[in-house]
Amino acid sequence: MRYQERATPVRGTVLWQRASDGAPGGTPIVPDGCVDLVWDGRRLFVAGPDTAVRWHQGRAGTTYVGLRFSGGVGPALLGVLANDVRDRTPNLDELWPAREVRGLSERVEAQPLVTLESWALERAARHPVDPFGMRVLTLVQAGVPVAGMATRLDVSTRQLHRRCLATFGYGPRHLARVLRFGRALEAIRAGEPLAHVAAVCRYADQAHLTREVRALAGTTPSALRCEPYTEASVANRSTGRPSGSKTTA
Repeated sequence: MRYQERATPVRGTVLWQRASDGAPGGTPIVPDGCVDLVWDGRRLFVAGPDTAVRWHQGRAGTTYVGLRFSGGVGPALLGVLANDVRDRTPNLDELWPAREVRGLSERVEAQPLVTLESWALERAARHPVDPFGMRVLTLVQAGVPVAGMATRLDVSTRQLHRRCLATFGYGPRHLARVLRFGRALEAIRAGEPLAHVAAVCRYADQAHLTREVRALAGTTPSALRCEPYTEASVANRSTGRPSGSKTTA
């Protein structure tokens, strides 16, 4: 599995490319609150935010090219609500007029990387992104509780939840869980002791870490040290920064 990414001039957006080897067991895709626009050589589709780890079985020899959007950039540029594509990977023509999708697909097929980046620049110029999403990300990463976030953002907790659904695909509490899980996954794969991981990632204790890993990944912290999770660093995008790849068959 070969993966490359680079930042684009559009804040909160990275351009990535991944070649699939079609591994029998598939690749675990870690939730992160991001939205991707992906080209698989045949079609454009949107990979919505996942609520838990899912497994992707790619076709051997397939090269995926995509844009990853964090902090609410994806919903703004794509014109969709994040919760409408949560745990889904709809084709773009399910969300946009077919004629528009055909035109973009033809351009992407000819020059995938160049076209996707220029498309992001064009859309960002015409569709300003609400800074709300980036502000929420900053507060979540700082460990600010929901009530504190609402106060700092000058909204009610109900409004905060509703806006987070549209921006990230889930509410602020679940967003905090998946971002924390991403940090924990990186530390676990780096070989850190589990008790240390629990402490630095703000879990109540190691038992709490274990429960959260089971809930979000369906496995144990120890299993995360093993293949294929050790190869999944390219697919781990839940640290609050755009990184890795999310694809679907």
